[in-house]
Amino acid sequence: MEHVPPPAEELARLDRELAELDARRAQLLTRRAWLLAALRPPAPTAAPGWNPSAWGAPAAGRPSAPAQPWGYVPPKQPSAPRSAQNVLLTLGGLLLTVAAVAFTLVSWGSMGIGGRSAVLAAVTVAALAAPAVLLRRGLTATAEALAALALVLTLLDAYAVHAVAAPDTDGLGFTAVTAAVLAALWTAYGLALGKLHLPLPAAVVLAQWPLLFGAWAAGAPALVVGWALLATAVLDGAIALWGKGTGVRVTACVGGSVMAFSALMVGLTLSVTASGPLGALAPGALLLTAAAAALAGAWRAPRGFARAGGVVAGLAVVAAVGGVPAAAVPEGWAVLAYLSAGLALTAVVRTRLSRNAAIGVLVASAAVVAGALAGALPGLAAVLLGPVTLLSDVWAGSPEGFRAALGSTLPWTGLAATPVVLAVSAGLLGAAYRWWPSLARIAAPLIAREEPGSGGGPAGAPGAGTPEAGGAAVPGAGGEPGAGTAGTVGMPAPGASGAEAPGAPGAAAPGASGAPHGTGAPWYAGGRAGTPWYAGGASAARRRPSGAALRGAAGAGAAVLGWGALLLAGAVLDVPYAVAVAGETVLVAGLLALAVRRAGNGRDPSEAVPVTALVVALAGAVSAGLLSLASEGASYAVFGALVALFAGAAVRAGAGVERAVFAVAATVGGTVLTGFAGRSLGLAPHEASPLILLVPALTVLFGARLRRNPVALPVELTGALGALVAVALAVPDAPFLALVLALCGVLAAGAAVRPERRPVAAYLAAALFVLATWVRLAASEVSFPEAYTLPVTVPALVVGFLRRRKDPEASSWTAYGPGLAATLLPSLAVAWTDPDWQRPLLLGVSALVITLLGARYRLQALLLLGGAVLALDGLHELAPYVVQVAGALPRWLPPALAGLLLLVVGATYEQRLRDARRLKDALGRMR
Repeated sequence: MEHVPPPAEELARLDRELAELDARRAQLLTRRAWLLAALRPPAPTAAPGWNPSAWGAPAAGRPSAPAQPWGYVPPKQPSAPRSAQNVLLTLGGLLLTVAAVAFTLVSWGSMGIGGRSAVLAAVTVAALAAPAVLLRRGLTATAEALAALALVLTLLDAYAVHAVAAPDTDGLGFTAVTAAVLAALWTAYGLALGKLHLPLPAAVVLAQWPLLFGAWAAGAPALVVGWALLATAVLDGAIALWGKGTGVRVTACVGGSVMAFSALMVGLTLSVTASGPLGALAPGALLLTAAAAALAGAWRAPRGFARAGGVVAGLAVVAAVGGVPAAAVPEGWAVLAYLSAGLALTAVVRTRLSRNAAIGVLVASAAVVAGALAGALPGLAAVLLGPVTLLSDVWAGSPEGFRAALGSTLPWTGLAATPVVLAVSAGLLGAAYRWWPSLARIAAPLIAREEPGSGGGPAGAPGAGTPEAGGAAVPGAGGEPGAGTAGTVGMPAPGASGAEAPGAPGAAAPGASGAPHGTGAPWYAGGRAGTPWYAGGASAARRRPSGAALRGAAGAGAAVLGWGALLLAGAVLDVPYAVAVAGETVLVAGLLALAVRRAGNGRDPSEAVPVTALVVALAGAVSAGLLSLASEGASYAVFGALVALFAGAAVRAGAGVERAVFAVAATVGGTVLTGFAGRSLGLAPHEASPLILLVPALTVLFGARLRRNPVALPVELTGALGALVAVALAVPDAPFLALVLALCGVLAAGAAVRPERRPVAAYLAAALFVLATWVRLAASEVSFPEAYTLPVTVPALVVGFLRRRKDPEASSWTAYGPGLAATLLPSLAVAWTDPDWQRPLLLGVSALVITLLGARYRLQALLLLGGAVLALDGLHELAPYVVQVAGALPRWLPPALAGLLLLVVGATYEQRLRDARRLKDALGRMR
């Protein structure tokens, strides 16, 4: 019997999971130890403040000092004397500097040559000598202030020499020599007085200008200026790596970055504007030298700077190597030269370059490919969105070519290389997807390469994850950052070294440092044995994707780029309209086949390929459908083919979201076809609306066939949207609107036959029937309110009667109240303003019957509603006669009758209360 997965692969996976559990246990034990220490009383000598090691092991020298809570703000302290001294010294130095500048620029002419030289020389020498004396006395801040003054004085001395001794000398040349001399002077001065922080950074700043100003002074061409900038950047890089002090290194990094960027811009500009391949060789040499310098610096730089250097080097190599053939080809094809150079950078995985620098080079390669693909976006957008213009003039006639149907004004001749770019990228991604295990083996040396300073312990130590230690530095091993558990410093995770973990007999887990190469699969290898991205302690913060996800992304990218390449190729070649329509439809068929095959086999661990193929197929179907609107025959052919393709895909796809999407797309296509049929028959939109209901009717039948299948509900909802479109088309004509509403009610009633649809469909059917009746009556200019209310009252009373038969305890207000109120109240309102006698008579008779039925069957709603309407209707009819009688009676009679009534009520008050209670109880016993 064949094991799935193979035993070796399953064993490797189990070993990795055990190593992860051991690492997690060590992390929890470390955290527990710190918490125990934090619960102890703080040491008396512990200083308050936030403990930076609160999330890991306790800080050295303070094993039991708990950290302050997050957000703790220490109380403000008064300004220290040293801070006030620094402020005073800074202000004093600034004032002296302003005075020196004013003396040099304003008061210079009032003194002779000897006096001027003597004053400046004496002040400068004094300012340079004073810091040495002050440093011996421990006055460091004062020495720094005087050193800053001396720096300004040396610059003023240089200006004075140029203005007096060498006024005819070229300014740029003199500035270059002066900057070199001052840089050397301040370098020696800073090295002699090592405690001063200003001289050496000042020397670095001055060293930025000699070569640049010298090249400008000599009238050198731009290429020579670029070499001068590059040489200055190389000098800055050397200072940044081996310089003395943080200030020196930071200054050198900033200056080197500016100079290197300027040199690269010069080289890139000359390479792009070269008149031929020979003219691009010299700028290419500058760019290649810059790349070599960046890689040399990245070899020894920290992680972030090393990766940045790799990116710069990679981009420089692409510009240098790709610029030569780009100068020999037409402008639109130059992108292929740069793309080829960018793809060639991937060979860095087989070199001995440091890991961080190699990653930077790969990032540069990805950036070049992304830039080349971004250039294809305008053309692809024009191909996909251009057919939208055909909606304004459907079936106007077949255009001559593909571009004419798009209606775009893009310079298609300049996009000639874009399909090739997309095709090459798609081919490479497809090859990566097909041969992913081989690609993972090729990239293994890059992942397993030792990363200086990344491990928790020294390189080569057990658990460091180096090849010398006998293990591959896969993520989660000691050679990777965060190989130890989160919160520990320098402690490898259990199982991460070649030695056995205490209490865990047996060899170390595969994939840790002690595991031989080839044992276990790293995260990039893909398949089910790939190490999850969350393994490896602190490396979890990197959120590395799994190998299966990367492989799926490659396959998805290949599908999208290949589809885009074929679309753009048709537009660039301006194929005939029929070929373009047929081609887009065939592409949709191919994408659907890919989506169905990948989604149905269950062997692909990543869903990226089928999902992407499905999304792209939908986009392609929309584009092909819009493109076919130019011709009647093309519209029927394309939408018919799309309906067949999506229906077939729904049949072949497995149960799930994919099948529902396919079925919905087929339903939408069928609805569009019915609209085309109405247009072909010459029907107006409202006349074609009943025809569109064919597809909703089929979806109701389809839902009855599938019943509780997950595909049934999306298909029926899509059919309901089609019915809503039919209603919208019929709105301009009231009779057709009533017909469409009635037909929709029939469909809803058909769906209500099924128990699972009844709660919604039944009410919807009733509402549609009532609405259809109202629309029909309004179209016939019927103004009687009973014609509108009785179609609501009768079904409501029937439903209430059925409810009471099923549940005799149900309230009459729930069963009969809404139906009766729907007719009685509007009729009563109209009767009060109706001058005729027929309506009040019929309303009174109806209310009397309802009241008698309520009294007979003891139904509260019928008795009260009928009685109230009967009383109000009778009051309306008797009101004129009451008014006439009241006008004929003497004025004193109404008060007399009112008083008599009050006397009678007062005399029989107790009896009236008992009668009211009995009436209340009687009504309360009614339902």
